Amino acid sequence: MKKSIQNIANITAVILAGGFGTRLQPLVSDRPKVLAEVSGKPFLAYLLNQISSAGIRKVVFCTGYMAEKIQGCFGDTYGQLHILYSKEDEPLGTGGALRLALPYLSSDVVLVMNGDSFTEADLCSYVNWFFQKDCEAALLLTRVLDTSRYGSITINGDENITAFDEKGASSDAVWINAGVYLMRKSLIASMPSGQPYSLEYELFPSMVEKKLYGFCSEGRFIVRLQQK
Repeated sequence: MKKSIQNIANITAVILAGGFGTRLQPLVSDRPKVLAEVSGKPFLAYLLNQISSAGIRKVVFCTGYMAEKIQGCFGDTYGQLHILYSKEDEPLGTGGALRLALPYLSSDVVLVMNGDSFTEADLCSYVNWFFQKDCEAALLLTRVLDTSRYGSITINGDENITAFDEKGASSDAVWINAGVYLMRKSLIASMPSGQPYSLEYELFPSMVEKKLYGFCSEGRFIVRLQQK
């Protein structure tokens, strides 16, 4: 019998927001890149609005560079969201930062989002889909025409991820990693602790053709924040 999510509000969301933002320094030298303003709001506000609209009520920020700026901007609450902070003292990469936040994760399945990109997607559908799969982790995938900046992802008929390809390997529209993950807490606990570790370059490639799946979304994708 297929499993279904009973209450998405029970899921802990994690936003990875510890990057230096080197390319954006000339534009936002006084704040981390995830607080760069877009149409009058800090970029992170769009992610928090998306999470809140899905019904999630707990968010953990993984911070590092200028962590106090993020906490000063959002505090402990944002609308109906309760916010916690996990600060790395030295850069640990996406996986290392997530592993550091383990004590704050109260759900068996965790939604993880890169703090510098936004994908228009139905998070409730994504979560329900995850619980119908025998997943350890899943990546939200979005389709792009320009492959020069992105590595593409191949999935089979069961939506199992079978390959990560190099940037520019295809001239056709491809599926790419949109930076929104669903992961079992037990998988996060199994990652190395207290050392740099990458979800994108170490964990996920090691799970190819295992319990790693891709959820395809045709929603609008806002490229990771960068200097123009």
